[in-house]
Amino acid sequence: MLIPIETLAIFIPTALALNMTPGNDMLFCLGQGIKSGPKAGNAASFGIATGAMIHTLLAGLGLAALVAAHPVALEVLRWAGIAYLVWLAIGAFRAGTQTLEPAKTQRSSAFSAWRDGIVVNLLNPKIIVFVLAFIPQFVDPARGSVLGQFLIFGLILNIGGTIINCLVGGFAGKLGAVLSRSAKIARGFQIFTGCVFLGLAAKLAFDKR
Repeated sequence: MLIPIETLAIFIPTALALNMTPGNDMLFCLGQGIKSGPKAGNAASFGIATGAMIHTLLAGLGLAALVAAHPVALEVLRWAGIAYLVWLAIGAFRAGTQTLEPAKTQRSSAFSAWRDGIVVNLLNPKIIVFVLAFIPQFVDPARGSVLGQFLIFGLILNIGGTIINCLVGGFAGKLGAVLSRSAKIARGFQIFTGCVFLGLAAKLAFDKR
């Protein structure tokens, strides 16, 4: 199984852009870091990562079985993913200017922060939809195991997210002070992410692989 360099050249920067966009997971790590210290912030990020890999594995198993039984399903899923990415882009552009407030959390141990991070991620239905909309766009059944490719892309996405969330959790005090008062930063992330979503959707729509 070999993933083309050109595919990784598109996937990796797109994944990093998505990882850098503030969301519930990042703000949860931010809140844990601010209230419980850097160790708890980092532990929360690893909890988020654990939950994300569970999502990826379950989604990959389902997708692999679906494609094996109905190859046309991947094409249907591709267009559903394109529509979803466009919808995300529109939502990002239309979102009003807002500040980024860290999630409300109680002071907790590193283990508790890790455990709570898993729960926060697993109970977020948007993660399931996003994983199924984003990763399959880069999977090519002609190149071998669908599940194997799915897990590789999921791991790459997860590594970037974990590094960024660790930075947020570890430097929570300074980052929290900036993010919580800067509406311009929040709006800038929204516009940038909307452009990323639109560009990816356009690329996938015209990709004839």
